[in-house]
Amino acid sequence: MKIDWSGRSHNFSSRDINYLVNVIKKADPLTQGKYLKKFEFDLSKYLNVKNVFALSSAAAALEIISILLNIKKNEEIIIPAHTYCASAIPFARNGAKIIWADINIETRVVDVEDVLKKITSKTKAIVVVHLYGFAFDIAKLKGRIKNKKIKIIEDCAQAFGAEVNNKKVGTQGDFSCFSFHAQKNITTLGEGGAIHVKNPFLAKKVSGLRLNGHSQYSTKRKNYWLPAMVNLEEDMANKWPYKFTLSEIQCAAGIVMLKKLDKLNNYRIKRAKRFINFFKNHKEIIFNKNFNNKRHVYHLLSAYCVPSKNFNRDSLIKLLYKKFKIKCVIQFYPLYRYPLFKKKGFGKANCPNTEKFYNNMISFPFHIWMSNKQFKYLTNSVSKSIKILKN
Repeated sequence: MKIDWSGRSHNFSSRDINYLVNVIKKADPLTQGKYLKKFEFDLSKYLNVKNVFALSSAAAALEIISILLNIKKNEEIIIPAHTYCASAIPFARNGAKIIWADINIETRVVDVEDVLKKITSKTKAIVVVHLYGFAFDIAKLKGRIKNKKIKIIEDCAQAFGAEVNNKKVGTQGDFSCFSFHAQKNITTLGEGGAIHVKNPFLAKKVSGLRLNGHSQYSTKRKNYWLPAMVNLEEDMANKWPYKFTLSEIQCAAGIVMLKKLDKLNNYRIKRAKRFINFFKNHKEIIFNKNFNNKRHVYHLLSAYCVPSKNFNRDSLIKLLYKKFKIKCVIQFYPLYRYPLFKKKGFGKANCPNTEKFYNNMISFPFHIWMSNKQFKYLTNSVSKSIKILKN
């Protein structure tokens, strides 16, 4: 491959590596220590919210959120069908009935009007996914359901640092999750995530739920762990805790990368703008154009391929791979098509835009460490491929 689909979004600098090596040498303990506290403090400061906790993944955060919701039998969770499966699995596992919402074909994130149609008296929560790096406007949804006791869950796994009206994703909902996986805009050495819980009472339960029910003594002996289950209250007495912790070296990596997040996101936006503007006269591929005010931080660079007699998504992917040695991918398989969701009774959906977009979308390689020479080659190769297929 001249440009492969990388599982690594960015690299660490020599300065970063030296810092992390020093942490490896000196950190004691190697987990649940001062770097965890520092990372959580920095995350809270960056988001300008309280009650942010570092975890092993965004999926872990969603698992804890599903517990904190205290889902009862037949209660419904509305989730976009066009997203990664981790956005839905925890809620299904904890007994919710999944209702699939459609996306807006232009923004590629959940459609407000479709969500409103699917709200019932049994709706417990709505999962909003800020997909591909694009920030959904939470305020618009909140304004339409303000008289209903429905929780809003922000899945920010792909859009850390994105903003709507100067408010960062993950700060407007009742719960939020963030991902620091290797492919995300920043990473904690391959795996990692965070959770934000708006309700301070529920937030107190997170530390126990992420560490086998352990909690600290509320005394000056701050580093002594109480070897007992945290009190999850009677309404959660049947919920078992997990082990969703990050190591000190991972938290240290998060500390150094968080300092770079805005710079890295601005670089992504700059590159995306160059790429998208290059194809502004090509009617064959349509992008989500949102360069201003960090509405889109371009975790991924996806496009909708307009099918015609001689051109379609599959032919473009095939040509880029065979002739130009560039690997592209298709995202995201509609969740109601998965055998697992079908078997569990969640195989029915009315999501025409989800079908239309999935059947015609392409995602171009967009790792930030791609050289300028490679990026230019990618741009020119896509242009050449479109011209070849049109003729």
